[in-house]
Parts: sequence; structure tokens; C-alpha cells
Amino acid sequence: MSLSPLVLTDAALSLEDPVLVFTIAMAVFLVGPLLIKRLGQPGIVGIVVFGALIGPGIFDIVEHSDAIVLLGEVGLIYLLFTVGLELDLQGFKEAPENAALFGLTSFFLPFVVGTITLTTILDFDPLAALLLSSVFASHTLLAYPVANRLNVTKNRAVTAVFGGILFTDTLALIVLAVVTGAIADGLSVWLFATIFVSLAILFGAVWFIVPPISRRFFQNFSQESYFEFLFVMVAIFASASLAEVLEISGILGAFVAGLALNRQIPQGGTLMNRIEFVGNAFFIPFFLLHVGMQVDVGIIFDGFQTLEIAAVIIVVMVACKGAAAWLVSTVQGYTNNERNVIFGLSVGQAAAALAITLIGVDAGLFGDEVLNAVVLMLVVTALVSPWLTERAATQLALERDVGAGDDSPKDPNILLPLSHNAELQRRLMELAFVIKGERGTEPIHVMTVIQPDTERPTEEQVASVQAELNEVADFGGAAEVPVQTEARVNHNVASGIVQGAIEVQANQIIMGWDANETFSHRIFGSIIDQVLERTPLPVLISRLGHPINTTNQIFVVVPMGADHHEGFNEAVHMTKRLAASLGVQITVLVVEGRSHQFERLFDLVEVEATTEFESVDEWGDLLPTLEEETDENDLIIGISPRRGDVGWQSELEDLPARLANLPPESFIIIHPRQGEPEYDRRYLRIE
Repeated sequence: MSLSPLVLTDAALSLEDPVLVFTIAMAVFLVGPLLIKRLGQPGIVGIVVFGALIGPGIFDIVEHSDAIVLLGEVGLIYLLFTVGLELDLQGFKEAPENAALFGLTSFFLPFVVGTITLTTILDFDPLAALLLSSVFASHTLLAYPVANRLNVTKNRAVTAVFGGILFTDTLALIVLAVVTGAIADGLSVWLFATIFVSLAILFGAVWFIVPPISRRFFQNFSQESYFEFLFVMVAIFASASLAEVLEISGILGAFVAGLALNRQIPQGGTLMNRIEFVGNAFFIPFFLLHVGMQVDVGIIFDGFQTLEIAAVIIVVMVACKGAAAWLVSTVQGYTNNERNVIFGLSVGQAAAALAITLIGVDAGLFGDEVLNAVVLMLVVTALVSPWLTERAATQLALERDVGAGDDSPKDPNILLPLSHNAELQRRLMELAFVIKGERGTEPIHVMTVIQPDTERPTEEQVASVQAELNEVADFGGAAEVPVQTEARVNHNVASGIVQGAIEVQANQIIMGWDANETFSHRIFGSIIDQVLERTPLPVLISRLGHPINTTNQIFVVVPMGADHHEGFNEAVHMTKRLAASLGVQITVLVVEGRSHQFERLFDLVEVEATTEFESVDEWGDLLPTLEEETDENDLIIGISPRRGDVGWQSELEDLPARLANLPPESFIIIHPRQGEPEYDRRYLRIE
């Protein structure tokens, strides 16, 4: 019995069998990145290479079936969504002029030079030259981990590169829309008018409809995280479908959806983790496999056309990105090391370049030799970009002024006591995740203190509470944040919390408050007030009326004199870190004080966050000011020394109850650390 190349046995098991094909795909997703990373290449190159090996272009092991094509197109849309989702919009907002200057220069210089070069030297069709030039005119932050490791991500030049991606990627996708439209109807004024109207409808519809709907959805369904993910999936593909209805590429719709949801899905949260996990483990690898199976290595050795195209686009891209970095650095007054860092970052190319190239192949503008050339470009830039960035970023880090904050704890060790009947446990956990961010490996310690009950065996109480805490730990696991749980027995809940903080060596405590009626001489009620009296650690008392990720803006209430408290700088650090993680602006309301004095103090604290300052003449004006300026999706933070500490004022006693009646219904009262001024100085920069 003769066998076809695709049949393995006479039991009808073949590589066309969907289960076997899926198994091979999963093996490629696992083995490809692991092997290629050992050679210093990014994981995406490994999947593309293995896709080429098993595809029709080389060994022809797996058929390039409709199923792989479908999943590849889904992965392409998902990929462009994640590009928009991960852009640093807050960094762009802080200095839009710097990002615009770099983004426009970094795009148009290689775009114009590349178009001219491809049409004159390689005799490309003008439309093909335009589209291929847009591919390498954009950039991907392949070397971001290098910049992050060397702690230069807040440098003015580096933030310009981050914000510039918004321009380079958007312009590349607009060029894609123009070129694909011109293929069908030719270049004309009508085409540009149609595309302009379509883009206006797409951006307007997605930008003004998706955020408010998503905010309302997250508020009402935040207890079911898989519903959150499904909502995001609907938003992605509805936006892509709208783009296709408007006769522009679906990936542009997905990109706009990512921008629209950018601030609704904070980095480090559970939802963001699910999006990244599903994308990186499934959808995006299928897109890369789809691309790899279209690569024909034989074309590289069949003449020099592929190598010629690769050489031209690499030389033009590197030269023009270098020229753009030099030009912008000269105009902005950047140092040589800053110039070299932005050059290294901007030459990186990754899957987004493949995405546009693949559409060009499908549209008939590019042949296989162009696709092969772009893959070669990815390999070269994957080597060059991190190498250049590491050399320059190391020098940049050495010339930076060393701040006292360099020795401060970067990985907060958080104790989160939860009530047995707490209704908003998830929101408190999300707050802890956002405060912790992506730093370090210290776990969040979740504790429930049980008071012995004569009507119910203590062992039964502990087992019941521990079962609930295990569910909380699972929630933390979904966000890839380590969570340690403990059910502790103590007749006094506050004593149990304070002792637990000592035993786990916590450096801050987060507690929830339900705004119930308290004793007349207490602020929050017996347990919380006892904790405040018994621990010198910073304590954050929160009441969250909406999910933390839907926060639009943070308002900080600072009483005059609080800046003299020994824990003030750490409290400001927490506030700015929370704002940076959420990507929102801070408005500081200085009560009975001068705002310019606090502006200087906030600037001395190392975390970067967009901050405005206002003076409130007296306490009686505070609530009317907050009522006028805040809405239901804002967060109010009060920095409140404990009773009797430096900066304490009697008006702080009833402030939490008054804040609970404001439209946001969400606030955090930060009670700073006591008695450790040297610890507090670690959060200051040294100028």
C-alpha cells in the first residue's frame, strides 16, 4: 500500500487530522521560542522559522489549511489590538510635543527615502514601495526590557520614543488603508476623502462608544473575570468588523480598540494578564505560524532578489532611523547617550511589521521574496536593537544623578486583612495588585482574623474561612501575583492584624471600610482605629465604589502641615505610583496652604506622574470643590496623619464620612508611616 506524503499509517492518521495538526502547532509554540531564545533571538522568530520548516516551503509536513489561515487572521487582529493596548498614552500625554516630533520624524524620513529608493533602485511598483516603506518606518520596542532593566524608561528622550509609537504605528496603518484602497479604485481625491471619512467614523465610533460601555460593564460584572475577557474580545472584533465595513483594514479597527481600552485595563491587573496570556500563548503564535508557513526559504537561494531587497530595506531603515535620532536630538538638546538610546530603540521591528507585510502579500502587492526579506530584517534588527540600546542605556544610567530613592523598597510587602463578610474583596485585591504593579516577587499577604465563637467550633470557622481565602489566592494567581493566605484566631481582631504585619514583615497595610456608623470618638470604627493606634506602618483605608481600573483621575487632599510628617514622602510615592500604574492624572488640593510649596515636594519624589496643583483656602471649601470637579469614576486620596501626629487637624476626623457621600464614592485615606524619617528620605531624589 503506497502512502501519500501526508499519511503516517494505514489507520487514517494523517497530518491533515485536526487534532494532530493542533498538537504540532502547540509543540511549535513551545519549542520554537525556547530554542531561538538560546541564540539571543526573540521568541517570535522561532515560531516563524519553525512554521517555515513544517510548511509547504520546506518539508511540507503540515498543510497550510483554511483553519490555520483563519486562526492566523484572528491572531493578526489580536496582535494589533495588543499594540494599541500597550502604548504608553500617559507618557505621550505628559510631553506630546516631544513624542510628536520624534514620531513624525522617525516615520516620514525612512518612509520618504524608502519609497524613493525602492522605486528607483529596485523598480518597485509605487503602491508596493509605499506600503513596504511604511513597514520599516514604524518601530517596535524590542529593546524595552533592556531600558527597563537599566532604569532609564523615565528619561525624556526615552519617553519620546514610547509616545512616538502612537504616531508611527497609526501612520503605517493609514498608509495601509490608502494603499489597499488604491488597489481597487486607484489613487484619487475621492479615495482620500472616503478614507478620511471612514477613519473619522471608525475613530469616533470606537473612541466615544467603547470606553463608556466598558466602564459600565466592568463596574457591573467585575466579579466574573471571564466575562470581562469576553467583553474585550467582542470589542476587538466588533471594531475590526466596523473597519472592514468601512472598507479599511480590520487591523486598524483592532488597533483603535486597543487605544480606546488602554486606560480601562491597567498594567499588572488580572484582566491584562488574561489578555496577554491568551494572546501570547494562542492567538499571536497562530499568526506567526501562518506567516512562517508562507515563507519559502528556497527563494532566498534562487537568485539574489530576496537578499537584495533585505539589504536595501535594512540599510535604508537603519540609516534613516539614525538620522531621525540625530535630528530630533539636535533640536531637543538631547545628549549623545540619549540620542544613541532612542536610535537603538527605534530600529527594532517585530510582529507588527509582519502584519502589514502579510496583508501586502494577500493583496498581491508583494511576492514571497518580500515576505522573506522582511523576515530577514526582523532577525537583523532583533540583534542590533538590543545591542545598541544596552550600550547607550548603560552610559545613560551612569550619567544619571543617583537619588536616595534608588535604595527604597521597590517591591512593596503588603498585608491585606479581609473581613469574613467583605463584599468588595476583589476590589481590594485589585487595588493591591495595582499598587504592587509589576515589581518584584514579594507576595501579598491576605489575612482573615477569626474571633472564637462559642456557638461554632473554631476548627470549623478556620476551615470555612480558609476555603474562601483559597479562592482569593486563585484570583491572585490569575494575575500572576503571589498571594499567601492565613486564617488567624485572635479574640482581638486589631491585635491579630498588627501581629500578622510584624510576622510577615509587611511595610504597608491595606484595609477596606464600609462607611458604617462608628463610635462618636472614632473615625472608622473600633477595629481600624485600633490598628492605626497600634502600628507605625503606613495604613491605606479604602472604600472603592467602582473598580480601580475604571478610574479617570485622582484627586489628592493634602492638609497644610502634612509635609512635616516623617512619612509624607512615602505617602506621595504611593500616590504617584498608583497614578502611574493607572495611567491617570493627579490633581492635588492643598487645604489652607500654598500649592507651589507642595509642587516642589511632589517633584522631589522619584515616580513620574502628571500632576496639577490647586489651593483650597479653607476646609469649608473642600467639599464644594470636590463636588464640582469630580465625577463618579474619579478616586480621591487623602493624606492624613494619625490623631495627634504632626500635620493632624481636627477636620480630618470626619473627612472619610463626608467623602463617602461624594459622587465618586471611592477614596483612599493614607495614614503615613510613623517614626522613621530616615526610611522616608529613601523616596527622595538627590538633585
